[in-house]
Amino acid sequence: MENVNPEQSEEPGEPQPPERGTPVGRRVLLGTIGLGALGVVAAPSLQRALEGFLGAAADKDPTGLTGLLPNGGGFRYYSVASSVPHKNATNYRLTVDGLVDRPKTYTLDDLRALPQTKLVKDVQCVTGWRVPDTPFEGVRLSRLLDAAGVRAKAGAVRFTCFDGTYTESLTLDQARRSDILVALRMQNKDIGHAHGGPVRLYVAPMYFYKSAKWLSGIHVTEKVEPGYWEHLGYDVDAWVGRSNGRDDDPTS
Repeated sequence: MENVNPEQSEEPGEPQPPERGTPVGRRVLLGTIGLGALGVVAAPSLQRALEGFLGAAADKDPTGLTGLLPNGGGFRYYSVASSVPHKNATNYRLTVDGLVDRPKTYTLDDLRALPQTKLVKDVQCVTGWRVPDTPFEGVRLSRLLDAAGVRAKAGAVRFTCFDGTYTESLTLDQARRSDILVALRMQNKDIGHAHGGPVRLYVAPMYFYKSAKWLSGIHVTEKVEPGYWEHLGYDVDAWVGRSNGRDDDPTS
């Protein structure tokens, strides 16, 4: 999942003042999973209509129930906050700080100017849905960590988001993997708001709730601090097929 996550939720709008959202309870999400598992199917004409609707609906739905609606990309939309401010090239900032020698704040243009890596992997949500062969493009997280100069006592990385609610963490070794991106593009286009844009984390080998949406902070820490959903029962290490009580092969 993503941030209602496991997932959160799209499209650029006028800048709004930062606003701290109201968390959505995990019970509400789990109450919807049974319905979502039915795999609702819609005719192409209905799909197109829903795609246009989802961007507005996701921002206004504090329960995440828009996650039950089908859409052409195969993703379901969730959010743990009742509202999320929109960010764009004018007002987006990503801060790298904590146990580093050279803290830095990046603009969207700064991130676009860095070498970009493209990965094409399956997206796997812990609730069961999967979007195969999904392209993500962005800056390797390890590049930003190296640029910041991680200190010897560091052991983990904590991620914060401009929804004001969601957090995630990785060990430092996990964060340095080549398949972990600070992603700017998904499915060969800039990441829209509902998908966590303009910048989100993409943790390819783990369930999608680790891929924090609306990324605003990368904080190097001494040890792992469990994220939003881990405080509510999800595994801290969310390897696809080998965590959260699963030992299956999600690609089968």
